[in-house]
Amino acid sequence: MSLNPLRLPPVAALVILVSLAIVPMAIAALTLTINNSPEAYIPPQSEAAILERQLRERFPGDEVLVAAFVSEDLYQDAFLERLEQLVATMQEHPLVERVLAPETMDHISGTADGFVVEPLLDAAIRARLDPDERRARLLADRFAPGLLVSEDGGLIALAVRPRELDNSLQRLSVEDAFKQALAETGLEAELVAMSGQLPLDAAQLRATIRDSLTFVPATLAIGLVLIAWLFRRWLALVVALAVINAGVGTALLMLVVLGQPFTLITAILSPLMVSLSVAFLLHWYNAMAMAERQKSASEADAAATSPWRVRRAWGAIHRPALFSALTTAAGLISLSMSEIPPIHALGQSAAVGVLMLYLLVAWILPPIFARWDRGAWARPGKGIGILDAPVAWLRRLGMRYPRWVLILTVLLLAAGAPQVANVEVESDLFRFFHEDHPITQSNQVLTERLSGVTALEVVFEAPARDTFKQVEPLREIQAFREWIAARPEVDRVTTLVDMIEEMHWGFHAEDPDYRRLPAQSDLIAQYLFIYDGTDLYELVDRDFRITRVLLNLNVNGASKINAVIDDIEAFLEQQALGELTFDIAGFGRLFADQERLLIEGQIRGLMLAVGLIFLLMVVIWRSFSAALLCMVPNLSPILVIFIVMGLFGIWLDMATAMITGVAVGIAVDDTIHVYYGYRSRRARGRSPVWALARTYQHAGRAVTATTLILSAQFLLLLGSPFMPTNDFGLLTALGLVTALLFDLLVLPALLMVTAGWWWARGQRKAALSAPEADRSSRAEAREVSRRS
Repeated sequence: MSLNPLRLPPVAALVILVSLAIVPMAIAALTLTINNSPEAYIPPQSEAAILERQLRERFPGDEVLVAAFVSEDLYQDAFLERLEQLVATMQEHPLVERVLAPETMDHISGTADGFVVEPLLDAAIRARLDPDERRARLLADRFAPGLLVSEDGGLIALAVRPRELDNSLQRLSVEDAFKQALAETGLEAELVAMSGQLPLDAAQLRATIRDSLTFVPATLAIGLVLIAWLFRRWLALVVALAVINAGVGTALLMLVVLGQPFTLITAILSPLMVSLSVAFLLHWYNAMAMAERQKSASEADAAATSPWRVRRAWGAIHRPALFSALTTAAGLISLSMSEIPPIHALGQSAAVGVLMLYLLVAWILPPIFARWDRGAWARPGKGIGILDAPVAWLRRLGMRYPRWVLILTVLLLAAGAPQVANVEVESDLFRFFHEDHPITQSNQVLTERLSGVTALEVVFEAPARDTFKQVEPLREIQAFREWIAARPEVDRVTTLVDMIEEMHWGFHAEDPDYRRLPAQSDLIAQYLFIYDGTDLYELVDRDFRITRVLLNLNVNGASKINAVIDDIEAFLEQQALGELTFDIAGFGRLFADQERLLIEGQIRGLMLAVGLIFLLMVVIWRSFSAALLCMVPNLSPILVIFIVMGLFGIWLDMATAMITGVAVGIAVDDTIHVYYGYRSRRARGRSPVWALARTYQHAGRAVTATTLILSAQFLLLLGSPFMPTNDFGLLTALGLVTALLFDLLVLPALLMVTAGWWWARGQRKAALSAPEADRSSRAEAREVSRRS
């Protein structure tokens, strides 16, 4: 039984289309969460994620908002009172765990009979000190310089540490509350920097939302405008809007089903689905227009008022549309090989969205157009017909000079191939923003005047409690502190040993000779027993079995952080730690692990994409050689993308890691439509020249229109100040345009070289055995031989 695209009643098809355009989008809008924290990019069962969760059960997190102030009156009551008011306001916020500031930080000082733990500079202490003494007290503290005060005393800072937050909207809420408190206390003018993981996440969230609100409507608008200009039919425009909404909504709903949040990675899903929707629709609309042009005189009157045109258009595109949907989904599903959850989810969601688009275009739209579409489609010389001339010119160039086209293509690719080795795998969240962005400038101020904001924790664990009251284990920590502090990437080191040294110093009347680790374990235990502050237990648990060394790094790139981690592990593995074990945690570890996941995911994903698409091609064409030939126009754009990345120093990071899967998934769509038309005509006995000419006359315009519209949509993303969006748009457009050139120029040359000689030889044999064969066929054979 033959397939019937009009079996579904038109009204039912319309109801399905409207429902799919509304329901998935509505559910996704109500249930999709937003979370762009580092934890969202690490597999929940990875070693780093498990360690992070275990660590936060005992110690506070390292996510902070650091704010720095500069004023001529930094140590005057007028400024300090407002700073204390700001601290008090933020401390009352329900999402804030602690505000670390001069008035809340512990300070150890000596007394006549020991030491005392008191606030570094609260209102009571401030009252008995003049401004110069206040400045001197902050600078003399063991822990404040580089954390709360600059080395020259010209900058004071505070750090807002939130409770464990679930998503980026909560981080944005904390930052907004801080800005409001700044305004209420009148400290906005003195603020010179605000950075840290929390403001960075908030900045990424703002950029992601801004880009989504800007570029999703923009890509939608350009797609609809070009559809309107190319086909000039209201029904085509309205249906396109519904299909696009259904495709985007289905993909976003898949994120909810997969339990994944909306991140800066999955934010690309919406414009991507808009572009893919337009691609599917263009092939359908072009088939309708071509069916109109090909009707015979006897069919002319009936064509405008019957399903005839729909049946003919559907017969022309439903098989290549199915093949395109499968191969595009295969390219996208390759992203799921990445262990980074947002990239994994993006691939799966986009693949489901593509299959939904196929079902809509191939089975839901035909009944709608058969029932409600009226009037002629083809308008000679107008709309999409304007693309025929450039398509024909490129096709003729590839057919007339196939060997030269292939030789020049190979030479150009070979010349650029060495640039692939220059592609650097690196991620730096601050590099996602331009140099003049407030978050970038703030990070620079804090790094230069305080310390770097990349937090790393080295965790030491002992099998028995009270181990870290003993001298020998503490000496191991001390040795590590001395080694790591000498590294240029490390601005600040804070350890339990530092706290004990301060107690020893205070106990001995602040004699500098005693700012060292005591030699007796009993004395250390006595100090720890009488200590009544709070900062100590941010460095060691109350069983004194687990301690952590806090590092502030002045490097932000994942590869540089990984280099520090590797060196730490190498150093500690050579030390005689006895029963002590160590691990590395914190924001820096989570972020650095992404580099390894990126590389592994890129390799596995690319291999899966190529393998799946090739296998599908073999099944579709039932020919190994045909599948191999069709892979050339789809693999070459990947090489071009990496050449450009190496040439211009574009990193392989979170955004660019997705481009190969996306570009291959989209580009293969055009190759299938072209090769399917060519192969069908060759199966009917047509010559390669005739088959190519007719194929590009039919499918060439749709392929070109699709690529131009998609490229224009992705190039819109260049208007974003957010670098991941910018790079994704540029490189995806580059890949699509490269694929188009290969489809229009290189593919005809390949087909002439590979098919022309065999066809010509067959025609010569036929001519010898049957002299009465058609003269035009022999002439075609000679022409093919000459051109190939």
